[in-house]
Amino acid sequence: MDERWIVLNTGQRSAEENMKIDAELLDRAHTLEKPILHLYEWEGDSATFGYFAHPEKLLNLEQVNKKGLNLARRPTGGGMIFHLWDMAFSIIVPAHSLHFSLNTLDNYAYVNRIVLQVIEEFSVHFPPLTLIEEDGPALDPSCHHFCMAKPTKYDVLWDGKKIAGAAQRKTKAGFLHQGSISLVLPEKDYLQEILAPGTSVQQAMQIHTYPLLGSSASESEIRLAKEKLAALLATQLNKSSLE
Repeated sequence: MDERWIVLNTGQRSAEENMKIDAELLDRAHTLEKPILHLYEWEGDSATFGYFAHPEKLLNLEQVNKKGLNLARRPTGGGMIFHLWDMAFSIIVPAHSLHFSLNTLDNYAYVNRIVLQVIEEFSVHFPPLTLIEEDGPALDPSCHHFCMAKPTKYDVLWDGKKIAGAAQRKTKAGFLHQGSISLVLPEKDYLQEILAPGTSVQQAMQIHTYPLLGSSASESEIRLAKEKLAALLATQLNKSSLE
């Protein structure tokens, strides 16, 4: 069955607006004729957190305000993600789509297998990647609340390090998959200032994250990487619809 994807690029918006658009797309997923790849950017430094998370327990809110970090609650679950060092994207699949499964883990596996193929194509010399089959270890309980601080089932890994993760929400109308691909390594000093004290989150993110562009990259390198990844995502999603 040929089910071409719609690529929706809503441009640069606040973290709250980006999350609101995703929530609205999921709410009206039953009206969508085709699945959607939603691409977007952030106005300023941003971070999002899972629907049931409590950012006041995870962050130094005084430093959050001082640094102008924009926070927004996601309509999905999962841990906190800092969107200073990643490429974020969303996928909305209506329940009538051939790509929709009642099994949430099957939906994770479907999308992240495509993300794995995208990353391998992004860097043709990349060593073989894997989808982790079970949750990885956490350095301390706080690490469970940060996406890049520990691997979880069906994340994309290389040599035990996490390149891409995601969170999902499934309803009768369809499912929303909010993904993140690591581009550059998180900055130690920034994390130490912004995180709540007394945790191993900063160390865990350094240990468990494998960034596609290395420890640092210029703004132009990051922009070009995002454009290439977005194009590859659209191509691979459409390929999956023809299989």
